[in-house]
Amino acid sequence: MERKAVVCHSCDRELEHKPGCAPCEELTGWITISIWKGKEAVDHYNFCQFDCLQVWVEDQSPRIPNVFLNAFSEETDGGQ
Repeated sequence: MERKAVVCHSCDRELEHKPGCAPCEELTGWITISIWKGKEAVDHYNFCQFDCLQVWVEDQSPRIPNVFLNAFSEETDGGQ
């Protein structure tokens, strides 16, 4: 009997899925996110806890480089 593993997309924790068992029973406490990529194209991501989901979401968000942000603090400090 083939078994599939569900992997947390943040910490790589694995949970082995047993055929015949309902995912809602096996994956209690896990979070699954679906992202629509286009017509009939959906990506699914699994997370073992909210902390892992938060890390993943933060990694997906664009960041402003610190060098850019620090340039503003230098300008305001020099003018005082």
